[in-house]
Amino acid sequence: MVVNKRFPLPPTPYAHPTAWNSSIKPEPLHAIFARQTQAQPLAVLAEFLGREFTYRQLFAEAQQFAAGLLSRGIGKGDRVGLFLPNVPAYISAYYGAMMAGAVVVNFSPLYSAEELSDQVEDSGTRLLVTLDAPALLPTAVEVLDRSSLEMLAVIGLADMLPRLKGLALRTLGRKQLAKMPKRPDVSRWTEWLSDAAPELPDAAASDLALLQYTGGTTGTPKGAMLTHANLSSNAIQIDMLDPFDRSDPDIVMGALPLFHVFANTCVLNRTVVRGGKIVMLPRFDAGQVLAAITRSQPKAFPGVPTMFQALVDHPDFAATDWTSLKVCISGGAPMPGPLREKFEAATGVPLVEGYGLTESSGVVSSNPYDGLRKPGSIGQPLPATQILLLDKEDATSLAPDGEPGELAVRGPQVMGGYWNRAEAAASEFAEHNGERWLRTGDVATIDADGYMAIVDRIKDMIAVGGFKVFPSQVEAVLLQHPAVKEALVIGRPDDYQGERPAAYITLATDAAASGEELKEWLNTRIGKHERVAEVVIRDELPKTMIGKLDRKALRAEVLPA
Repeated sequence: MVVNKRFPLPPTPYAHPTAWNSSIKPEPLHAIFARQTQAQPLAVLAEFLGREFTYRQLFAEAQQFAAGLLSRGIGKGDRVGLFLPNVPAYISAYYGAMMAGAVVVNFSPLYSAEELSDQVEDSGTRLLVTLDAPALLPTAVEVLDRSSLEMLAVIGLADMLPRLKGLALRTLGRKQLAKMPKRPDVSRWTEWLSDAAPELPDAAASDLALLQYTGGTTGTPKGAMLTHANLSSNAIQIDMLDPFDRSDPDIVMGALPLFHVFANTCVLNRTVVRGGKIVMLPRFDAGQVLAAITRSQPKAFPGVPTMFQALVDHPDFAATDWTSLKVCISGGAPMPGPLREKFEAATGVPLVEGYGLTESSGVVSSNPYDGLRKPGSIGQPLPATQILLLDKEDATSLAPDGEPGELAVRGPQVMGGYWNRAEAAASEFAEHNGERWLRTGDVATIDADGYMAIVDRIKDMIAVGGFKVFPSQVEAVLLQHPAVKEALVIGRPDDYQGERPAAYITLATDAAASGEELKEWLNTRIGKHERVAEVVIRDELPKTMIGKLDRKALRAEVLPA
């Protein structure tokens, strides 16, 4: 394979339909939402479990939420957290907070109370918006009591369902709803919606819009600071990849969780940029997705490899009507070749692999939707995105001729830094010829056609079905057990999830515990996506020459070559 050092590589043909050097005009995200609402107020933005929500409805609710925030003293620069699954009110809360000048902080519904508390404290989140679901509201209340969080706004699930479904949930399905605590710092979502018309703060594309937590290269979660310019640019860049007839209805399958940067950009913001519709599901369920594809006829389906594997394995897969789909986009983790081949053969729909990271607002590159796709490749960079390969051992130098290097990125979607972590941000960037490049931690090649492939990675993060698991966090919890002396967590290959965490430990002197006991103890104290497949007890763990636990040596020892 030819290994080049950067992209663009003249005279490399650009495979995407929009020119690589296209100009991009960033805007505040809520300004784009306002423009689309004015252009097509009655168009459907979200279809949710049989109920449709128009642009005008959700924009009006966002305005009401902005007014409610400002009336309670939450405004410019304040942080508003979203601890939500996919529900239509997520859209109102997201854009409404931005209208008020606030900064959105996305929190995964999979977080434990401890994880959520840590990130609430780090971000300085004042208000947390959540759902009256048993898996969410009790955790949010616990965080309210153990952190500096000031208030909860609780969305009612029944309020977003079709009338009869909502009535049935309120009367017959009460066990599926969490009881609202009677306390002044917990209010219903509707109490935060105000019909007042306050003066909204001025907004600039350079304003901070979102704190999206990620592990970076250190494994310690940090808030990537994404501006309106970063997010709107990436949404516009992704829309530029679409080669299909723009007069056709733009309908996207919304099964990815919106709190994840992949969905936040590719499903929500890109759809609003385009004026399209999201077929929204509260969570991924293979059967529900297949039924929604047949019923709602989406044009595109962004997902992670585990989703496509689950669809292939489902008994309704063969009976699903795939004719509306133009493209399926896979990201978040490497796409196994056999899965891609099986999916495409059965559906006739291209399954296109792309690549991105939180620090780049979601997406860096993609194979073309309609054109040359290379198996195992992450494609060419998005418009206005530059790529450079750095020396794997010395980020101040370029990769040696003919060798892979650490992938570095420049573009309008790249973050400015980490929240309150100037030193961490500095280590994530490299300077070359007076330019600032984001280091990805992934080792890549660029071939003669300008297509990239990830061949290794520097980061220790484990990719579990599109989510990132930070080994150091799981190890820290495991070391709280009195029987555990040392611990290392690595990712092991998994046919379904891509990777699963596995823990390797040594026992404290005179301690007695089995691996199964430790596994059960650990998995009740961490997020669902972090749960380990196994705890292996060993006499010793590999160490470096200075006595530091050596994760790299453990991987080499226990993983297949």
